[in-house]
Amino acid sequence: MANIETNVIETRVGDFSLKAYAGDFKTLLAFNFTAQQAAQGLAGFTIRYSTPDGKSHYLWNSLVYEHPENHAQVDGEPPQSTANAPIHKFRWVHVPGVIHQGDTPMAGNYLYEVTPRFFDENQHMLPLDHARTARVDVQVGPFRKGNLALGFTRGFVQSEAFVHRFGKDALLRPAGHELIFDTSAQAGTGPLDGEPYSFAQAYQWLGFTARDLVFDLLQAVETTEGLTLDVFAYDLTEPDFINALVRLAAKPGKLRIILDNAALHHAADGSKPEDQAEALIARAAGDAQVIKRGHFARYAHDKVLVVSDASGPLKVLTGSTNFSVNGLYVNSNHVLVYDDREVAGWYKGVFDASWDQDVKAAAFIASNWSTGTFTTSASETPKSVIRFSPHTQDTAQAILDDLVTRVNAEKDAPAGQASVLFAVMALNEAKDVVYQCLNALHAVPGIFSYGISDAPEGVTLYPLGQDHGVLVTGKPGTTDLPAPFDQVPPIREHQVHHKFVVCGFNRPDAVVYCGSSNLAEGGEHQNGDNLIAIADTDIATAFAIEALALVDHFDFLDAYSKNAKASGTDAPAGPAKAAAAQAVHWYLGTTDLWMHKYFQPGDLHNLDRELFGAEVAPAHA
Repeated sequence: MANIETNVIETRVGDFSLKAYAGDFKTLLAFNFTAQQAAQGLAGFTIRYSTPDGKSHYLWNSLVYEHPENHAQVDGEPPQSTANAPIHKFRWVHVPGVIHQGDTPMAGNYLYEVTPRFFDENQHMLPLDHARTARVDVQVGPFRKGNLALGFTRGFVQSEAFVHRFGKDALLRPAGHELIFDTSAQAGTGPLDGEPYSFAQAYQWLGFTARDLVFDLLQAVETTEGLTLDVFAYDLTEPDFINALVRLAAKPGKLRIILDNAALHHAADGSKPEDQAEALIARAAGDAQVIKRGHFARYAHDKVLVVSDASGPLKVLTGSTNFSVNGLYVNSNHVLVYDDREVAGWYKGVFDASWDQDVKAAAFIASNWSTGTFTTSASETPKSVIRFSPHTQDTAQAILDDLVTRVNAEKDAPAGQASVLFAVMALNEAKDVVYQCLNALHAVPGIFSYGISDAPEGVTLYPLGQDHGVLVTGKPGTTDLPAPFDQVPPIREHQVHHKFVVCGFNRPDAVVYCGSSNLAEGGEHQNGDNLIAIADTDIATAFAIEALALVDHFDFLDAYSKNAKASGTDAPAGPAKAAAAQAVHWYLGTTDLWMHKYFQPGDLHNLDRELFGAEVAPAHA
C-alpha cells in the first residue's frame, strides 16, 4: 500500500511541464506549456510508463490516424499506442491494468515519461524527440496516508474496458439469482481471449481497492484471536461477505450486526435478501443474539465495520459502499479505513447506543452522538470532522448549510484555483440546499465545476468556447457510440452511489465531504448515517481524480445517449446525430486546431489546463 507523502510531483523540460497527482491505484497526469506559441503544431502527447520490474508500456489511444503511413511510427507498437497516436487532451488518468498487466497490476514506483509530439509543415507527425520528454516518479498503489486508507470500487460496467474483459451481457449473479452461491463458479467467457472467468474474478476487477479493504478486514477478524466485529449494514447481498458473517456468528462473542429493516429490505414472508441473510446468521449463532433489525426513522443507512480487540475499539471501515453485489461491483463507491482507536471508538459508541436503544431515532437524536462534532486528534490521522445522524431538523439543516458555505467560498479563491468536483447519487430534490447549490454551480464563472449524479436536475456537457462547468448524468441509458468505439450495455441500477464533494482539490485548504450521507435534509434528519469532512490536500486530490474519471467517461456517453435529456445549449446528441457519427469513422486530426481551446481565455478547457497543469518552477540542475 502506497503511503502518500505528497499529492503532486512536477517537472519541466524547456517550455513543457508535467505534473503527476497520486490517487488510489491511479495517477492523474497533467501537461502544460508556458505559452500557446510553444504548442504550435502540437500533435498530442505520447505517454509511457515503467513498472517496478523495469518493464515499459505505452498507453493506448482509442483514436488512430486514418493514414498512419504519413506519420512517424514506432516499430513494434500497434497503431493505437500513444507512440503512434498521441492523445489530444492536456490531462489523463492512468489506471494500471486496463490494457497492460492484466487483472492484478503491480504496485510500487512507476516512471512516467510524457513527450509532446509535433507536426511538420506538411501536417505529418515528426518522430519522437526524447529531448522533449518530461519524466516523473510516482508511487502507484492502494492509497494510504498515515492512519487512513482509502479505496474505490471500479464499477464502470458501462464501459469498453468492462465489455472487452467480460462481455456486454456478462452476469454478475447466476441466472437463478440465488443469494448464496459459489463465486468460484464460471460466470462467463472473455470475449477477446476466449478464457473462462469466475464470478470472483469479475468481482475482484469491479470491486477494485474498495473490495480489498472490506475483505482484508473481514479476514483479519476471522483469523485473529481476540478480534471482534460490529457491523452496520443497509443492503446485504454479497455472498462471500454474508458467508464470512455466518462463520463469525458461529464463534461466540465474535460478531454483532445491525441490519436495516425498512420495507425495501424486509418482508413478512422473509423473502427479501436481507431477511434471508438474517436467518442464516441467526441460525449460525444459535441461542446468542448477534443481529438486530431496525431503521431509525427511515433507514439504517450506514455501511460500517468496527473492529475491536482486548484493549477496545481498534479500527473502523466506513464510506458509501454497501455490502452488496450492486454496491461493490456496479456502483461507483468509496471506502475509508481509519486505523485509529479514537475514531474507531466513536463509531463503536454509535453502534453500542443504536444496539442498546433498539435502533430508535428519538433516543439517538437525544444522545451526544447526534449532537456532537467529533474531530480527530492524532497527528498521523488526516484531520477529519465526523457527524453522526439522525439529527434534529435544525441540526441537520445547519450541517448542510455549512457544506454549502464551503462550496460557495470557492468563489473567493485565487484566480484560476477555484474548483469543486463532486459525485453525488441524486440531485433531484429541489428543497435540499446542497442539491440546489451543486445543480447551479456549473453556471458560476471562474470555478472549475465538474460533477456527476445519477439524478441531476439537468445535464450540461463539456462546453466549447464557454466558461461554465460540467454536470453529467451517470445514467445515460442506451447509447449509440461512433466508430471506432464499441457499444456498451445500459447501466444497471445506480452507477453513481458516491456522496462526495471536493473543494479546492490542490490547495492547502482543500476539503472533501464524504461518507454514507446523501447530503439531504431528510436523510440527515431520519437516517442512521455518518458524514465526514476531511481537510487534507492529498485525500481531496484522490477523490478529485475519481470525479474526473467519472465525469470524463460519462460526458462522452451522455453525448451519444438515445434518451438523456438536458438543459442549456450543450445537450446530449440525439439519435440522428449519433447515427451520423456512426456512419463515419473517427480519426485523429492532423492539425493543431484541437489544442486552441486550451489556450482560449473564457473557455473551460483553458481553466482546466491551468488548474491541473499550472506552470512549475524550472527543475534544479
